[in-house]
Amino acid sequence: MRDFSECIVMVVDDTEANVDILVETLGDDYEVTVAMDGESALEYVAEDAPDLILLDIMMPGMDGYEVCRRLKAEKATRNIPIIFVTAMTEVADETKGLELGAIDYLTKPISPPIVKARVRNHLELKLAKEELENQNEILEIKVQERTREVALTQEVTIESMAILAETRDPETGGHIRRTQNYVRALAVHLKDHPKFTDFLNAASIDLLYKSAPLHDIGKVGVPDAILLKPGKLTDEEFVEMKKHTLYGRDSIKNAEKRLGDNSFLGFARDIAYTHHEKWDGSGYPVGLKGEGIPLCGRLMALADVYDALISKRVYKPPFDHGKAVAIITEGRGTHFDPDLVDAFITLEDEFRKIALEFADFEEERAALARKEA
Repeated sequence: MRDFSECIVMVVDDTEANVDILVETLGDDYEVTVAMDGESALEYVAEDAPDLILLDIMMPGMDGYEVCRRLKAEKATRNIPIIFVTAMTEVADETKGLELGAIDYLTKPISPPIVKARVRNHLELKLAKEELENQNEILEIKVQERTREVALTQEVTIESMAILAETRDPETGGHIRRTQNYVRALAVHLKDHPKFTDFLNAASIDLLYKSAPLHDIGKVGVPDAILLKPGKLTDEEFVEMKKHTLYGRDSIKNAEKRLGDNSFLGFARDIAYTHHEKWDGSGYPVGLKGEGIPLCGRLMALADVYDALISKRVYKPPFDHGKAVAIITEGRGTHFDPDLVDAFITLEDEFRKIALEFADFEEERAALARKEA
């Protein structure tokens, strides 16, 4: 907190005798500046704002009321405490002064001890308020720093887990970048939809985007002979492959235990566990149905299937965009949430652009460039 001796008190009065008394009363404790009329006072305040103003009312030209009104009308000066010091003793006069924004009202002839006490009290309040505002600013800065730290921790944690998944997943890095952008595009489009406004907002969409790369993290638990097999899986092998949803859920769940119930990994867990569930209940691992499937899983399901269709695999060439759109549309209400398919159809050109931007092979780009299946 600033020291009182650093405070500037301005005296505004057109009578030299009154000015002399106030300067003598306050000069030992504060820096005192003087203005002999309202216009000069406003000029001085604009150049170097005082901490408190002792303001006469009856002055030639601009009276004290008008000076006060103008100071309170400006953002830069409205918080300067003003004490009227005047010979006007009527209650109505005092009431008018206080209504204009003055904090106190002293009548002449003044009592130096009372003036000193009132000035001291009001400066004490002003300095305390300044200190509180400074502390609030410091606290706000610390909160912002902590928020950035938390966001960075979330991002680094998710990226580290995604990198681990990539080391075991035969899918490409392009697949990860494409699918997270598909998910974000769908979420942004749906955020104003009545069904999804409670769930989708800027924070949740950002977290969905960051969490999407973990959808197949459970593949780290699938044996290489199955995960890397170039041909079609046997029924038994497919049973093992489907367990990647369980492995993904469990690995993220174990990480969550250290972070508490409100862990930012909740989206990632649900995405990893439910992105192979289907709207009609025919998916895996448990056959969730309709809105019983978390929205993040439904979003990821559509994004993942579209990308699998337009991507080159050892067992198939990339489908063109039109064919992929037709397959997704055909799955409306069976494989996919109908509302998400409707959004996808609206956004199909954006999906194509994302796929082109992050395509891994020229063969994929050529397929995406074709208009129809």
